[in-house]
Amino acid sequence: MTASAHAAVHLAQLNVATLRHPLDDPRIAPFVELLDPVNASADDAPGFVWRLAEEGAADATGLRPAGENVIITMSVWETKEALWEFTYRSGHLEAMQRRREWFERHVEAHLVLWWVPAGHLPTVDEAMERLAELRANGPSHRAFTFGSSYPATEATPHLRAASSAPSEQTARNSRPSRAGDAAAV
Repeated sequence: MTASAHAAVHLAQLNVATLRHPLDDPRIAPFVELLDPVNASADDAPGFVWRLAEEGAADATGLRPAGENVIITMSVWETKEALWEFTYRSGHLEAMQRRREWFERHVEAHLVLWWVPAGHLPTVDEAMERLAELRANGPSHRAFTFGSSYPATEATPHLRAASSAPSEQTARNSRPSRAGDAAAV
């Protein structure tokens, strides 16, 4: 993909994880201790654009759109490669390697990726719809995984339907950058 094509689209991701124990249970404490450093690593990673955080919180662990014992992460990245680098070549990998200690094994898709127009911050509802679409229909240009990815060029003609301006909900859920600017978009 060309640099100009990268500038026109970003990659959104949603990950859901079913907790083995409540978030305040001592058995989950090692995971909770990793949240701040891993999130800081994401915030500073090359290609990072935005991540979901509950209003007034440092992360999204208090949001439970997929069930009371299911936590979510959602973020936007400049490229699939930037997200891959963060996911598999940073401190995030330690959390992934220990996930069986804290989370139930998945029986259906738990990660979904999709292309969004640059500047668009997806809503939780939008993300949950993409995950449901992946689960129901398998990978497509609208909802895919790292192993079944689709190039942005296949999604670009369909992106006009997506809002290019953040909604009120996503504006509330976006975190200011460390410099205190408006949401990192």
